[in-house]
Amino acid sequence: MRTKTALIHGGKTTDPLTGAVTPPIYQTSTYKQDGIGKLREGYEYSRSANPTRTALETLIADIEGGARGFAFGSGMAAVSTVLMLLKSGDHVIVGSDVYGGTYRVFNRVFQSRGLEATFVDTSDEQAVRDAIQANTKMIYVETPTNPLLNVTDLRAMRAVADEANVLLVVDNTFMTPYFQNPIELGADYVLHSATKYLGGHSDVVAGLVVARTEELGEDLAFLQNSVGAVLGPQDSFLVVRGIKTLAVRMEAIEANALAIVKTLQSNPAVSRILHPSVAAESAKQVHLSQARGFGGMIAFDVGSAEAAEQVVASTKYFTLAESLGAVESLISVPARMTHASIPAERRQELGITDGLVRISVGLEDVEDLIEDLESALAVVDSIKL
Repeated sequence: MRTKTALIHGGKTTDPLTGAVTPPIYQTSTYKQDGIGKLREGYEYSRSANPTRTALETLIADIEGGARGFAFGSGMAAVSTVLMLLKSGDHVIVGSDVYGGTYRVFNRVFQSRGLEATFVDTSDEQAVRDAIQANTKMIYVETPTNPLLNVTDLRAMRAVADEANVLLVVDNTFMTPYFQNPIELGADYVLHSATKYLGGHSDVVAGLVVARTEELGEDLAFLQNSVGAVLGPQDSFLVVRGIKTLAVRMEAIEANALAIVKTLQSNPAVSRILHPSVAAESAKQVHLSQARGFGGMIAFDVGSAEAAEQVVASTKYFTLAESLGAVESLISVPARMTHASIPAERRQELGITDGLVRISVGLEDVEDLIEDLESALAVVDSIKL
């Protein structure tokens, strides 16, 4: 089954009771048992399993090519539950410019409870090797990263993980299963903030994890049920619905993004453009070797916090908002929004400058989007003059 077909026909999304082609919203907390321990289809209590959530979990497992899928109440609930696979004293190598919420949960939640973390540029294979310690248990990667869109070679990370006998975890939110499948490249667990492209309509908060093997899935299933940060049936329904249109949305979003990148390249107000399509040739080739597209996330630098503020205040069709991956185009300033939890000096070291603007390209007419950005950047040009 090819990718577009799997997005619509994967998993257990047809209701076995009625034949409904859309999974019903099973808005129930518990289930009648035919006797003590005699469960109907394995359903006992909705924290443990719910048919609508099962539809989503089997679907994401199918389209990511894993053994088991798990749905959580948010992307950060998914990240946190995966980190609970580790114990106090364990060490994790983490990508240096991961999402600000991920940085925060490592630094202010899990490190205070005994987990050790080293933040490394995972696009540098040798740097990752050098960071391996005797107590290293996991390598945690985003590719492309948020917000700098750096590319990590997942096959190389699998080789390092094998040598060190550690888990490889990949956040695939930016690329989605339509453009990239990290399990095929060696990931043990794949994460998604399903709030973003998978839901796709700015109407749900959700997180997903796919385990490569049944054994890895059993470990996570225990934590999902024990900790209980599960996704509710209505939100599960919305994510299933979003996934069915993922292919056509991602194709249209990418086409818009490539046109916008081309326009930004010739704009004098922009000093730096970050997108896999215009990355250094070596990074671009790595990306093309493991992904089928470039995606819809773009970052560009306008030189100062003042200029960035003027840009986001001047757009009409790019909505100033946190989040990404929706049908509407969104714009943000990472240093003051999504990555504000990272200390200022650390942001500067990484290149998350005060003038960096991040856009999530949507499905509007691309000419409107280009004109909107050009108009906003003209304001920046007038400030510099």
